[in-house]
Amino acid sequence: MIERKRGIYLGRNKSSAYKDLVWTVATSSDTTLDIVGQTKLTLEKIEKNLEELGSNKTQIVSAQVFIANMLDKPHMDNVWCEWLGDNFEHWPQRACLGVTLEGDVLIEVTVTAVRRYNT
Repeated sequence: MIERKRGIYLGRNKSSAYKDLVWTVATSSDTTLDIVGQTKLTLEKIEKNLEELGSNKTQIVSAQVFIANMLDKPHMDNVWCEWLGDNFEHWPQRACLGVTLEGDVLIEVTVTAVRRYNT
């Protein structure tokens, strides 16, 4: 059975899980912040979403980061690396793409993670 966690937008959920996999997406709750502030809030939300479905950031296997300005990538990378920590065993595969985002959103992150699943 698929588990879904309702988000605030119509037509899509913030997270879904099936068996031992979790998918989630987040943006910053405060778009008045710069890329550092928005990245921190976005990653906090990703972490909370994962925990709601029985996973955590050390279980992320794949991530996609969408940023509005690729010149901000080094700043985002600093926050990302601090958030993940020094243990390379907890680092996911990641892609970062420069895209047009809605309004003042500077970053959107989507991840796939593993969770404990009992059949």
